[in-house]
Amino acid sequence: MSQRIYEAHPLENRVVIAGYGEPKSWTLDVFEKKLGGYKAARGAVKAEPDSLITTVKDAGLRGLGGAGFPAGVKWSFIPKNPTKPVYLVCNADEGEPGTFKDRQIMEHLPHRLIEGMICAASAIGSKTAYIYVRYELRLARERLEQAIEEAYKAGYLGENIFGSSRSLDITVHPGAGAYICGEETGLIESLEGDRGQPRLKPPFPAISGLFGGPTIVNNVETLAHVPGILNNGPEWFVKLGNGTPRGAGTKLLCVSGDVKRPGFYEIPLGLPLNSLLNDICGGPLEGRKFKACYPGGSSSPLLRADEFDTPMDFDSLAAKKTMMGSGAVIVIDDSRSIPEMAMRTARFYAHESCGQCVPCREGTKWVSKMLKRLTMGQGSFSDIDKIKSACNNMAGKTICVLSDACAMPVVSMLEKFRPEFEAIAKPDDEVQPALPKISGQMAALMSLVRERQTQK
Repeated sequence: MSQRIYEAHPLENRVVIAGYGEPKSWTLDVFEKKLGGYKAARGAVKAEPDSLITTVKDAGLRGLGGAGFPAGVKWSFIPKNPTKPVYLVCNADEGEPGTFKDRQIMEHLPHRLIEGMICAASAIGSKTAYIYVRYELRLARERLEQAIEEAYKAGYLGENIFGSSRSLDITVHPGAGAYICGEETGLIESLEGDRGQPRLKPPFPAISGLFGGPTIVNNVETLAHVPGILNNGPEWFVKLGNGTPRGAGTKLLCVSGDVKRPGFYEIPLGLPLNSLLNDICGGPLEGRKFKACYPGGSSSPLLRADEFDTPMDFDSLAAKKTMMGSGAVIVIDDSRSIPEMAMRTARFYAHESCGQCVPCREGTKWVSKMLKRLTMGQGSFSDIDKIKSACNNMAGKTICVLSDACAMPVVSMLEKFRPEFEAIAKPDDEVQPALPKISGQMAALMSLVRERQTQK
């Protein structure tokens, strides 16, 4: 079900979730009469596609699901005269640990997402759109399907929407809960009915995506921002953030972990992390101190507590060698073991690896097992360096970034909290050396190599 509804904090600026908490905000009647819904869509279906793309570009709207790529630029990659149907896909998989923001939009304001999709489809010339929703989000799926049905009955979806020459059909497609299907090409494979494994790029989806046609994949929050930009103009959106196109707008953040007031909050980009955690979220739990946090989901490198003055925007976080990611702020206090957090992080990615690429399939598993050895008191000092070496050999060497998602946070923990790892490690001569756990034909090959080394 939905999260508890809080009143907006004075430091929040609710734009994409404006109207959240309004009784029956998920219905068409309330969305239109009280929240000014579908005004932007009525204009978008009659506007020139290039003008819509330019407006979104000028606003500086970025992908808010993880990558942060400029949305308008992405839309502009669609060929001008495509020979195949153009598809719009909404990524509502929301599989990053600690993330629970998109479901709030789908559960409480589904028509805002639908309106954003109508606007985006008008910009790229799409007549067919899909919303790929994680199957576990039952209420979100029900509300979306109800809202889509209302939109069809009102003439906002289907043929000649809003009395224009444009048409758009939207289908809700439930996903099976695989983390890898949050990656856009893995999602497309799943949507086509195949195993959810990322594709080699190029070609990029904008050229050859779903069913071989030009495809744009955008996150729920990204698409839900589009109507506000078209209604109020790009300058308005830029001013909502830190005043620059690279830090424009607001961002929904999900705060969980060791903090007094966990929840989801819509903040202007550029608000310091300290203000979020201490002012909005009430600070650490009683008798505890902040130690660190993942600022953008479990795949983001950690920030120490002394780095919490960092502004929450894409460039400031990148300067600290971490990222905004999905906006999932997972807070860790001084009662937590960093090696234990590293082990749990690596174990998750080892479980979620699709197995297509050897560095990811074997590397995540090996890192997870070595970290488990350490946390069980069976690891050595040299294991710490082996873990870091394995992470470095995984990052940037696979089709998608799942191996990087495992390596980046683990390496950040090793570098920023190494004494905690050394405190539980043993001298090398007191433990059995760690060997990689490999499978299949590679295992047989490594066995042969060891046999020959022994013979020498």
